[in-house]
Amino acid sequence: MRKVDIKEYKVDKGTNISSAITNENFGQSDKKLKKELEDIREELGDFQDTLYAHGKYSVLICLQGMDTAGKDSLIREVFKDFNARGVVVYSFKVPTELELKHDYLWRHYIALPAKGKFGVFNRTHYENVLVTRVHPEYIMNEHIPGVHSVADITDEFWAKRFEQINAFEKHIADNGTLIFKFFLNVSKEEQRQRLLRRLALKEKNWKFSPGDLKERKLWDKYQECYKDAITRTSKPKAPWYIVPADNKNGARVIVASILLQELKKYTDIKEPELDHKIQVNLEEYKNQLESE
Repeated sequence: MRKVDIKEYKVDKGTNISSAITNENFGQSDKKLKKELEDIREELGDFQDTLYAHGKYSVLICLQGMDTAGKDSLIREVFKDFNARGVVVYSFKVPTELELKHDYLWRHYIALPAKGKFGVFNRTHYENVLVTRVHPEYIMNEHIPGVHSVADITDEFWAKRFEQINAFEKHIADNGTLIFKFFLNVSKEEQRQRLLRRLALKEKNWKFSPGDLKERKLWDKYQECYKDAITRTSKPKAPWYIVPADNKNGARVIVASILLQELKKYTDIKEPELDHKIQVNLEEYKNQLESE
């Protein structure tokens, strides 16, 4: 298949998010797409080993999307060849009582990957300008000084929160975290079909919640909020990629390809060389072991 062109998915000032496609299979069968992914993720696994040995960078992968967009299965398939110690996945749910006693970025900051590791955020700090924007009453749980009612949550409030998120990402990027943000762009019709499958298949029933249908009725509002958030926060060191997600195999290949192509640009990420004293004595160490 043709090489994935990153420019087709990376958000810049000229990107028309409203017209972004939701389906891509590169004219390939599912079998060929799965084989393509196997080859890419093997290389990603090798890179992760080198990243760990190098120990100066970390990688943060942020996954956002509407319900049923395929985040969980993408994580499972793309990172299958990683050393389990080298990748940590966090799935952010409704903030806990403890988390609400801190600022909204606290729980995300403490979950950042250590140097040498990959971190995957399944839903991210962007929930704080997406779900809370659709449901501003949730902000009241944060007990923010000066915010006494939903009426106090103005456009200026959201603009300030976007500035804070951009500053957060710039800070961690400046300190060695490589950031990738993916919006899995699923169509409303495909979401309907996936929800129906959850209801039809007994083994998928547990994934369904009546709340999914309530949120689906707010589809247009969510799309509007996603467009605004992505436009305001796609930066050179923390870019957004809009990934067509109706075809899950195609989406996985796109995400894996973008990661591999972009990470390979960091040519300074190499396995450290052995100390010279150790290197010149390798033969001696070998002889000691063989003579036991």
